[in-house]
Amino acid sequence: MTPATTLAWSPELALGDVRTDTTHEEFVELVNAVSAAAPEARLALYQELVKHTVEHFAQEERWMAACGIPADFCHFSQHNSVLEVMREVERRALLGELPLIESMLEALVEWFPQHAQSMDAGLVTYLAEKGFDTTSETFKAGAGSAAAELPSCSSHQPGQSCG
Repeated sequence: MTPATTLAWSPELALGDVRTDTTHEEFVELVNAVSAAAPEARLALYQELVKHTVEHFAQEERWMAACGIPADFCHFSQHNSVLEVMREVERRALLGELPLIESMLEALVEWFPQHAQSMDAGLVTYLAEKGFDTTSETFKAGAGSAAAELPSCSSHQPGQSCG
C-alpha cells in the first residue's frame, strides 16, 4: 500500500450516524484491501468495492428520496459520476488494464474525505432535522417527509455542503 492509495478512518470522517459511519468504515476498509491486495486478487477485490459503493450510494439516495430531495440534486449527480468512472475502470480492468485500478484508488482517496465531510455530513444533519431514522429507514413519530428548501446544484459553491 502506498500513502496515496490508502485511507485512514479518523474522527473527522465519523458523522455521528451509526449506519452512515458503518458504511463509510466498510468503504475505507475495502479501499485499503484493494490497495494492499496481491496483483492476482486485486480485480476481484475492486469488484467488491464497486458492489459496495453501488449499495452505499443507493442507501443514501433512498434516504434523500424519502425526505423529498429531488433526484437532480447535486449529491445524486456526484454519486452517479463516481460510479460511472468506477464501472468504466472495472470494465477496462477486465480487459487487462489493471493499472487503472491504482489510479481509481488514488482518486477515491482524494475524493472520499471531502465528500464525507461536506455532502454526507450535510445529509446526516438534514436527516436528523427531518426525524429520519437511517436504521429503520422510517420517520420518527411526528416527523414528516416534506423537504426543506435546499440550495440548487447551480448555486452550490465549493466547500459548501449541499446535503
